[in-house]
Amino acid sequence: MGASDPRITLVIADDHRAFAEAIAYALGKERDLEIVAVTTDGEEAAATVAERQPDVVLLDLQMPGVDGLETSRRIRSASQDTAVIILTGSDDELAHGRAVRAGAAGFFKKTAAIDELAEAVRRAHRGEPLNPQEEVSAALDRLKRVRRRDGDMAQRLERLTPRELQILQLLSEGRSPESISSELGVSRSTLRTHVQNILMKLGVHSKLDAIVAAIRHERVAILAIEDLDDLADSEPTPGSEAD
Repeated sequence: MGASDPRITLVIADDHRAFAEAIAYALGKERDLEIVAVTTDGEEAAATVAERQPDVVLLDLQMPGVDGLETSRRIRSASQDTAVIILTGSDDELAHGRAVRAGAAGFFKKTAAIDELAEAVRRAHRGEPLNPQEEVSAALDRLKRVRRRDGDMAQRLERLTPRELQILQLLSEGRSPESISSELGVSRSTLRTHVQNILMKLGVHSKLDAIVAAIRHERVAILAIEDLDDLADSEPTPGSEAD
């Protein structure tokens, strides 16, 4: 790099400030990189990029409030010339696929060596791919399969009757079979038939799976986590009778 070449400006966004500042300190030692800001949440990161227009953003996937994916979309909307590198702590193909779809130049492990991360910043600034094409393709294929599955589940949920959705809601609230039967004025046997029909229509194997699907597609109200735990504890073992 020649003395007159401009430095690559960089924003680092991670909710763990100590980690973000450590990365900033290490990358700041690179002669061609300039750290212009360190932020700890998605809102601040997007606002900083809109104001400073950096060349590259290192963005944590798991951010409080506005997550890394939505932040990436906002950054790309505010500054199309800014390349976004998503930092992740896992090898989750689904997360990687979502990162690419959110406009990120690529994804990189948080455990990567500093020299590898610095080189990734340079490549992103030059518009070069950060990840092998087969890795990106696998991540996008996985995302496509999940979206197709979710679309299928949305259609399956449409097949449920109002009474079946009511039963799912009551189950999600941690209500016992006795309580549900009493409220609906039906026998335990009739309730059991309704539950079996729900599982069959949704193509799932447990009440918990059915409730999670209904919550994900906003067909029942979200319940407290402890209620889900209670429901999981109450799931029948294979071969036992499901109420």
